[in-house]
Amino acid sequence: MTIERTADGIIVKLPTNTNIEEIQRFLNYLRYKEIVAKSKATQEDVDEMARAVNKSWWEKNKHRLLPGE
Repeated sequence: MTIERTADGIIVKLPTNTNIEEIQRFLNYLRYKEIVAKSKATQEDVDEMARAVNKSWWEKNKHRLLPGE
């Protein structure tokens, strides 16, 4: 593996036998970190959004999981 810093960014070269799925997961993580770094949301905001999404999902899917619903 080689890492090079240029005027435009950082270049990482990996062997051709590197697992592409693992690289994609790592790149997704880096993208997530980049997006989150710009966020002004608090943990409370995130928790509330997660509750709303879960509630919405449950309302749309409970008929598939509970007989008679």
